[in-house]
Amino acid sequence: MPKLCLYCGEPIYGRSDKKFCNDNCRNNYNYNANHEQVNVVRNINNALGRNRRILKELNPEGKVVVTKQMLYDKGFNFKYFTNIYQTKSGNTYYVVYDQAYSLTADNKVVVVENANL
Repeated sequence: MPKLCLYCGEPIYGRSDKKFCNDNCRNNYNYNANHEQVNVVRNINNALGRNRRILKELNPEGKVVVTKQMLYDKGFNFKYFTNIYQTKSGNTYYVVYDQAYSLTADNKVVVVENANL
């Protein structure tokens, strides 16, 4: 009784450790098993990249104060950041690669380059 292909169910001939009848079935099987995870990672990376571009665009000099609404209007997503940095004075900065921001009580956002922390 020959083994059956994991993707299409056809009999497999050849090596005893083969799992697929051909490369097409192997590729399709692996794509179906992994494409949802790849899409999640791609979407998160896109959001992080967009956030970084927005911060960099608003912060050409190394430090700037903007409103939270300005960031929202440009498509910034506060859900995505790469790290959290706590200063000695107790301020919390959310880091997005080489840019960082801190939220203030009056809906302002202090944006700094990560090296300035």
